[in-house]
Formats: sequence, C-alpha cells, structure tokens
Amino acid sequence: MNKERHCLDCGELIHGRADKKFCNDMCRNNYNNQLNSSSYNLIRNINNVLRRNRRIMEELNPSGKTKTTREKMLVKGFEFDYFTNIYQTQTGKKYHFCYEYGYLVLDNDDLLLVKREERGSKLIRIFKQNHVK
Repeated sequence: MNKERHCLDCGELIHGRADKKFCNDMCRNNYNNQLNSSSYNLIRNINNVLRRNRRIMEELNPSGKTKTTREKMLVKGFEFDYFTNIYQTQTGKKYHFCYEYGYLVLDNDDLLLVKREERGSKLIRIFKQNHVK
C-alpha cells in the first residue's frame, strides 16, 4: 500500500504525509500559478483597460462635467468597447461608465464627460438628465 508519489510540478519523489502533493512551497506555488494563469490573464487585462479608461476620463474631467472629443480620448489610449455599466436617462440618452466616470456621445464626435458621486447609501449624479438640447 506504500505507493510512490511524485510532485505534481517537478516530478520529484515525495516523502512525508500520505496526502502531500508537492515537494516544497515553490513547486506548489508554481503549479497553482500555472494552473490559474490563463483565466487570470484575461481578467487582469480587462481590469487594466477599465482602469486606464477611468484614469483618462479622470484626467480630462477635473471639474466633474466637461466636453471633449473622441479623438482626444483615443490618442490617450481610451478603448470605447470597455466600460462597467450603461446608465439610460428617461429621455433615452445613454451614458457609458467606467466606475464613477462616464461619457455621453454628442454630435460630431463630441463627448460630454461626467462624474457621479456616492454619498452615503444614496447615489447622487452631478449631471442633470436634460442638460443637452
């Protein structure tokens, strides 16, 4: 019943407890990092894009509400396909948000950048739904 066991990472013969799977912590960490790397890479890359988009909007919108162009955002590396949520007003306007910073597409590739703030448990938007005619 004394079956030889080998490390799942390096293949070395394992001595010790019957349920031991790795010869040391380095092999255990390496095995688990490799096992999870592909799914973590995708999530990490998406989160990096979202954080970059948020940072760009924060940089271009220090006052909480300002206009800019699509081109300015693209030059800074903004990726319009990535956002955390969409807020639609009663009039049908759609704001795309990366966390608390968002934009509304206007005419001629212009964008309105906005910031929403959370105070207590109530979400207060610092823009009005009918601000653009």
